[in-house]
Amino acid sequence: MLLFGGGTQEGVEQRSEGLQGGFLPGSAGPWKGAGWGGAGHPSPRGRPRPLCLPAAAARLSSFNDDDKIIGGYECQPHSQPWQVFLTYGNGYRWCGGSLINNRWVISAAHCYLSPLWPGKPLHLQVEKVIPHPQYDSGVRFNNDIMLIKLAHPVTFNSYVQPINLSPTCPKAGDSCRVSGWGNLLIYGVKYADTLQCLNLPILSTNVCQKCYPSRISVNMFCAGYLQGGKDSCQGDSGGPLVCNGELAGIVSWGSGCALENKPGVYTTVCNYKEWIEEVLANN
Repeated sequence: MLLFGGGTQEGVEQRSEGLQGGFLPGSAGPWKGAGWGGAGHPSPRGRPRPLCLPAAAARLSSFNDDDKIIGGYECQPHSQPWQVFLTYGNGYRWCGGSLINNRWVISAAHCYLSPLWPGKPLHLQVEKVIPHPQYDSGVRFNNDIMLIKLAHPVTFNSYVQPINLSPTCPKAGDSCRVSGWGNLLIYGVKYADTLQCLNLPILSTNVCQKCYPSRISVNMFCAGYLQGGKDSCQGDSGGPLVCNGELAGIVSWGSGCALENKPGVYTTVCNYKEWIEEVLANN
């Protein structure tokens, strides 16, 4: 099943994981090739940051072109029925999202690219887009969360279902799953034709802060493997990180893709429960 977004302002595309479909490469606005971060958006510029593992840490493993989401696997058909991605124009797609009820999608605020949203209507229009009012689009990407209201309710079926928001914040050691149609390669560009999944652990706040000194706010957490080789990447931004069947994180940012000591950084959904409830109630 394909639901395409469009309209005069913006669009959302939702698609069943069992279908084939390309994720178009390219850059837009400030996002340029290698300038994208490991979790799907711009990485910090300048010299590499210090490693957060000791020198004896395991070296980056070698992965070939068949690796998924980077080091993951093809999702079971219809296993992620809340998965959404954003599109504009004639179908250019650049971010993910999650259906949280029949009218609302949650994504990352940095996916709001107002100059790029105009496009020809396809199937499913969007009524409004609401980035967090305190989103920091500068260096830190704090409050990287956005709500999207659909113009018409989605009809639920066995392939299209919402996901519940996690009432608690993820803890270090929790095993979770990230999914998306983003880049599959650590170096180079190869976009997924089918939805990719990756199981990965939540890292402690202490480790996360060592990996990204002075960059991690209380609204962020790290997930992934410090040895590298497995990560979300360009094109996965805004997509879901699911713990115990509930939405716990939103793909936000990182330095490179699947690099040693540079795990993906995610928006902590539990911190925004009141804001989400307020937006849904007032819109």
